[in-house]
Amino acid sequence: MFNNNVEPLENLIDQFAQFPGIGRKSAVRMAYQVMSMPPKQAMELAKAIEHAKSDLHRCCICQDYTTGDVCKICASQKRDRSIICVVEGPRDIKSIERTHEYNGLYHVLHGLISPMDGIGADQLCIKELLARLNDTVKEVIMATSPTVEGEATAMYIAKLIKPLGIKTTRLAYGLPVGSSLEYADETTLYRAMAGRGEM
Repeated sequence: MFNNNVEPLENLIDQFAQFPGIGRKSAVRMAYQVMSMPPKQAMELAKAIEHAKSDLHRCCICQDYTTGDVCKICASQKRDRSIICVVEGPRDIKSIERTHEYNGLYHVLHGLISPMDGIGADQLCIKELLARLNDTVKEVIMATSPTVEGEATAMYIAKLIKPLGIKTTRLAYGLPVGSSLEYADETTLYRAMAGRGEM
């Protein structure tokens, strides 16, 4: 097939196409958008990516991204340390924080158990979660998305926590099945959080 794109542009398109949910057409649009930017703006974008990759790392407590050893939420003395909300990824923390209704701590798994994708429990931050469960923690909220993988992950972790005598709850199904927390609005997340049930 004839292709008149030059190699650097093709490489840029290929890089954008690696993003989840970005097809070839979207990748082409993004690449041409970058090419239409003034040079200074394009360089700022490149610097932002470079700095994010070099300056951010995982919080030693909750596994969220931070520039220090401990993130702002874990360091805050105003947060309720008796509750830990377990989420799939860092984006889910931002979604829950938008509700202004949750004041506990978080734990980021960085994925879900998915045998079809070759992802097992040992590839998630589950052992880091279990290491945090001390006498202070009274409840663990499983806030994984209501998908097959999200349910399987929540049930697996709940079984590990049960012998410790810590209450394990699941977000109520105010969230549409098959959706992601990232796209839920504040009201839906608030109702789901308020209506959570014990597992």
